[in-house]
Amino acid sequence: MEFKQILILAILVGTVAMFLRGRWRHDMVAMGSLLTCVVVGLVPIDAAFSGFGHPAVITVACILILSSALQQSGAVDTLTRTVLPQSAGPIVTMAALSLLAAILSAFMNNVGALALLMPVALQIANKQGLPPGKILMPLAFGSILGGMTTLIGTPPNLIVAGFRAQTSDGGFSMFDYTPVGIVIAAAGLIFVMVFGRWLVPTRQRAGAEGFETGAYLTEARIPVGSKAIGMMLRDVNLELEKGDAQVIGLVRNENRIPAPSPFRELNENDILIIEADPEALATALSALDLKLAEELRDIEAQEKAAEKTGDTSKPISRPAAVKAHNIDERKDIDIPEADAKDTKKHPDNHRREAIQSDDIALMELAILPNSGFIGRSATDIHLRTHYGVNLLAVSRQGQRSMARLRTMSMKAGDVLLMQGPPAAIQDFATSLGCVPLAERSLRIPNNIQALKASAIMAAAIGAAAFGILPAAIAFAIGVLLAMVFKVVSPRNIYDAVDWPVIVLLAALIPVANAMESTGTADLIARFLLNWVAQGNAVIALALILIVTMTLSDFMNNAATAAVMCPIAIGSAAHLGVNPDAFLMAVAIGASCAFLTPIGHQNNTLILGPGGFRFGDYWKLGLPIEIIVVAVGVPMLLWVWPL
Repeated sequence: MEFKQILILAILVGTVAMFLRGRWRHDMVAMGSLLTCVVVGLVPIDAAFSGFGHPAVITVACILILSSALQQSGAVDTLTRTVLPQSAGPIVTMAALSLLAAILSAFMNNVGALALLMPVALQIANKQGLPPGKILMPLAFGSILGGMTTLIGTPPNLIVAGFRAQTSDGGFSMFDYTPVGIVIAAAGLIFVMVFGRWLVPTRQRAGAEGFETGAYLTEARIPVGSKAIGMMLRDVNLELEKGDAQVIGLVRNENRIPAPSPFRELNENDILIIEADPEALATALSALDLKLAEELRDIEAQEKAAEKTGDTSKPISRPAAVKAHNIDERKDIDIPEADAKDTKKHPDNHRREAIQSDDIALMELAILPNSGFIGRSATDIHLRTHYGVNLLAVSRQGQRSMARLRTMSMKAGDVLLMQGPPAAIQDFATSLGCVPLAERSLRIPNNIQALKASAIMAAAIGAAAFGILPAAIAFAIGVLLAMVFKVVSPRNIYDAVDWPVIVLLAALIPVANAMESTGTADLIARFLLNWVAQGNAVIALALILIVTMTLSDFMNNAATAAVMCPIAIGSAAHLGVNPDAFLMAVAIGASCAFLTPIGHQNNTLILGPGGFRFGDYWKLGLPIEIIVVAVGVPMLLWVWPL
């Protein structure tokens, strides 16, 4: 083994280990891996950032933008209302949703497809009295299965096509993935439809007016005249326990007391950290005349502003206690008029004015895996001043944070209870990458814009499918047309791009090329063939599929594809067989992450709303992965003969 091979293997092992640990974001790990390769001389300096111009990277970015255009124009909403049955049983409804998710994911970003269908799924689960997870997990798995059927369905397919272009006359075309992918997807979907109800764990049944997202952590202040003043914490807890709530912390004079003594006497303006289910939150607050800390901060700000301006004629509006069981309950919250001065002097005043509206709602939002809120707190993003909304509570699947609510660092899958004008909450969700979970009013589709978006996407797909233009060029033209015809706003166009994924892809492509140029990929391939597959091509093909699928369950699927493609090509070369079958095995394996909530973004997205735990996914996911291998290997041998 040469020194360069030892170096790249060490870097690769370290990279995979950091991916699995999950402490750092995938793009940070990938960029660190690339720069290490450059520093030690494995990647030439002039090729360090060549990945950013790679066709696969350009195509992924363009697909994300065009998918956003389909969402924002209302084209998908129209399709959803048209296709989904209005009144059907649980099995038919689950089947229709999963099938629609699979079809949408074949032609648009599957995270976007799931985000659009999640609110619909939750409404259906609510109406039929089902736990939301019974609908959400089949929906998420359907969207993942659908992505493997076309070139643009998922980033791994584009990466595989890029590696194929480097080793043969050209990359895979739009529908080269379809013959194998659609059979595997169909087999997986049938299994999900038939057995999904029994294999998806039941996690806290959804109520008649809401769905379970786990206990919330919220801050409630003891206001003037509260029953809690002078009570011992033990007595307060006894009272709150009647409403299935408990105090888990105390804040006094801005100092957090994580485990306060049960005999501590409570004072006015103490802040209680309360853990309660959404439905029990209102009971917990009203039992002792407590007020949400965020609401009281608004009132105090209004009173101070009135004192400064000398305007005491206008009464101060006191918000009613939160009724958490009704997500659309209206609130009357006033914000100081001092905050609503000339918007030319204060650019954010239009957001502040919005919160003065009487049309105040509560809404639950889930944080998407690519959200700009991840790793940041409400204070970091200046939530109230920039967006005109309040963060009232956070649900994190039973995990408690020692941080104050406004300083709590957010994670993917967290469920937020937000308060503010509906438009402001939607603006916040769109800007920072969150998806509404509660019943929402669907966008009124702009038929002309929806037609434009659909036509542009169809034209780009057609140009790529029939070989008129390379996929990257076809979809880049589509993005340009979308801007020209104002289907997407040029100002906001880059907000649709998942930049961490783009950086990850661009960084790992040169690293993967270094594996190939140093002969490391061949070295790994020889080990797998000689010691595991024993020179049998069929076993080697199945092994590549299983190893790729296993890695994808624990690390980013695009990263898995970039690591495994050189190994697949090396294995095929040593066996003297068709490399296309091995590359297709990588594409399928990288797309099939069903065992964990971290293997795919869609699995992470349903973690909070479904009330799932880490170990809940394998019960349905493992049989699906067995089906993928059992169906995939024969199909690969038939469609792509060795």
